[in-house]
Amino acid sequence: MKYKFGNSEYILSERTFIMGILNVTPDSFSDGGKYFKNSKPDLDKILSDATRMEHEGADFIDIGGESTRPGAEKVSVAEEMDRVIPVIAILSKKIKIPISIDSYKSEVVEEAFKNGAEIANDISGLTFDDRMVDVIARYNKSCILMHIKGTPDNMQENPQYNDVVKEVYSFLHNAKEKAENYGIKQIILDVGIGFGKTLEHNILLINNLSKFKELNCPLLIGLSNKSFIDKISPTPINERLGGTIAANVVAILHGVNILRVHNVLDNRNAAIVTDYLKKYGRK
Repeated sequence: MKYKFGNSEYILSERTFIMGILNVTPDSFSDGGKYFKNSKPDLDKILSDATRMEHEGADFIDIGGESTRPGAEKVSVAEEMDRVIPVIAILSKKIKIPISIDSYKSEVVEEAFKNGAEIANDISGLTFDDRMVDVIARYNKSCILMHIKGTPDNMQENPQYNDVVKEVYSFLHNAKEKAENYGIKQIILDVGIGFGKTLEHNILLINNLSKFKELNCPLLIGLSNKSFIDKISPTPINERLGGTIAANVVAILHGVNILRVHNVLDNRNAAIVTDYLKKYGRK
């Protein structure tokens, strides 16, 4: 699992990697508004936090300009570009780690690639925008393909599955095959915790992550501060670090390669210890 992103080369199977989240949005569920000042992206704050994440051990920075929390309002292509493209243009010259663009719109992703992004993080797994797969292939970039049931505005309205593990597996298998058919070589998969899933669905997916290793792609998971933690142990969003780390440790033990998180330092330290104990336990 040796992947190259620009000047960075990672063997994604040798340890757990960390992706820091940087949402340039006023309404994301966990950090909405954090990077806005006078209704515009606060570039100084963004640059400061991105460089801090890199210093704390982030291997990637994931930048998003539209909230995909349940019920979130859609953002136009122009507005999303206004939020993320100036950020990516600056960060790509200031940090050494790869930048991922969190968008399901091909126009945004293409402009992000032109300004230094190396990865397209598509929550729709190539299903919302027919041009997406062509853009990723044409720029010879990498992609994260996530499973979602429905769309952000309706995904949590009574999601149902006959077999959630089997159905998510089939979706990701098809997404991977589509990407490969276009010649995309570096594919990362994400089961989509919280995107059209109940608490039970999320738990089943986390505990069956090893099944998805059969797809022969690195696995990324985004558990940070999500509402399933609150359902297990009621806590406000900004107090879910303990639950996030606990869930991430379980995910690592089941084979996840990349953790997408808001708090880089504590999750990285937890991953280092978990990796060590996991490795030691195999001897």
